[in-house]
Amino acid sequence: MKRLATLTLISVIGMPLLGHSQSFNLLRQDRNFLVSIGSGTANYYGEMVNPGEFGKLKPNIALGAEYYLNSRISARAELTWFQLSGDDAKANDDRKERNLSFNANCIEFSALGAFNLSPMGLRFYQRSTLNLHVFAGIGVLYFNPKATYQGHSYALQPLQTEGVKYSRVQPVIPMGIGGRIKLNPFFNILVEAGYRLTFTDYLDDVSRRKYPDPATLKSDLSRALSDRRGEIGTKPTNDTDGVRGNPNKKDGYFITNITLQYYLPITLFENSDRKLYTRKRKAYYRRPRSR
Repeated sequence: MKRLATLTLISVIGMPLLGHSQSFNLLRQDRNFLVSIGSGTANYYGEMVNPGEFGKLKPNIALGAEYYLNSRISARAELTWFQLSGDDAKANDDRKERNLSFNANCIEFSALGAFNLSPMGLRFYQRSTLNLHVFAGIGVLYFNPKATYQGHSYALQPLQTEGVKYSRVQPVIPMGIGGRIKLNPFFNILVEAGYRLTFTDYLDDVSRRKYPDPATLKSDLSRALSDRRGEIGTKPTNDTDGVRGNPNKKDGYFITNITLQYYLPITLFENSDRKLYTRKRKAYYRRPRSR
């Protein structure tokens, strides 16, 4: 009975110490690799918003992975789904008479570099509670502008509403600022706002200044969605009169995100390397022997 009591006492005292030891070991292992999931808003900037303003707030969802190259610089890959929209009905000038609108589902893959204003510390858990940073990079955007006509939604790019066959895959340059808030040793909250510089003026399917000659368009649907002034009684006698777009300015968009980041344990990669080594070792010993 005395022996049982002694073992029980040792267990009661030892378990917290063991838990503390395991927790310490988790902290002692350095972590440079993070995964993230976030959400926020996307705003379109182009011919269908008032000058100096951004378009309607639309949702976005982002997944990412980040690796710290040193205490200040990190490399990140992100995949983001978002929506953009614009509508002449909300214009504060003569663009209301144009009567164009669009909605687009978009996917962006980007490779970014971030520079932290403060060093992260010798260990990942020694980072400051708040750290500001700037980021920039390069990305690839897929966009698909659509418009609603007579109760149906139509993709505009295949219709060539300006007589132009543009690509729906375009390069972009993301750039912006952000801040990391340390929740605990293993989690961050990341708040970022960034603009995407594009090389296309067709995020909204509108670019050319003049309306195209209807006879040159490929179908009745193309003609209907190219010039929608007749729907509200503002169409001039000459079909090509009036201003449709502005080819001198490229479209763009603004993304704001709140993201949860998690530091992956280094043992995750060590175990993967160990399993790969074991498979190769077994394959080596199973190979046929020459006589």
